[in-house]
Amino acid sequence: MITTISYNQEEIIKNIIQLYCPQGIELDPTYSKGVFYKNIEKPFHRFDLHPQIEGVREADCRELPLGGESVSSIMFDPPFVGASQKDGKPGVIKTRFGYYKNIPILWDMYIDALKEFHRILKENGILIFKCQDTIESSKQYFSEFKIIKEALALGFYPKDKFILLAKSRLMSPNMKVQQHARKFHSYFLVFIKKDCKVAY
Repeated sequence: MITTISYNQEEIIKNIIQLYCPQGIELDPTYSKGVFYKNIEKPFHRFDLHPQIEGVREADCRELPLGGESVSSIMFDPPFVGASQKDGKPGVIKTRFGYYKNIPILWDMYIDALKEFHRILKENGILIFKCQDTIESSKQYFSEFKIIKEALALGFYPKDKFILLAKSRLMSPNMKVQQHARKFHSYFLVFIKKDCKVAY
């Protein structure tokens, strides 16, 4: 039985493929080194803003060199961190995963990417959007809610949600006082390019 939660990212991706895109994932616009695809067939289209390995083409996820309604499925794993380096402390999380100056700027990127994905996806195409809620400057930013809201406005149907649990997390050495619960989960949101069946 497929359930919504797992400690294993590969299991979640395979479950999403089984349920929603049995032909596999056609496009990954933030491919990086392809960690998702160690035991999963690689997407036909592989892009990244700064390609790190052979076979990945340079492109911005907000402006892809693909025609309208040309792909059936997309895996999107963008950065989730927003923080400046003005204090001179980049931190292990920012160094490893990349970051934007702040969360509102990051969210603007998410919205522009959603618009581009809606353009290139075929009708009933699948978008898998990995995200994580974030804390910045003592503010709680529920990215999941923002992404779903914007996706709905563009014409996506939020079909499903999977929760990836973590047994441990990288901790920033810059945190002095804890003010919020530490995030030990992230989401894989599954959208379909079709009219929403629920009146949210």
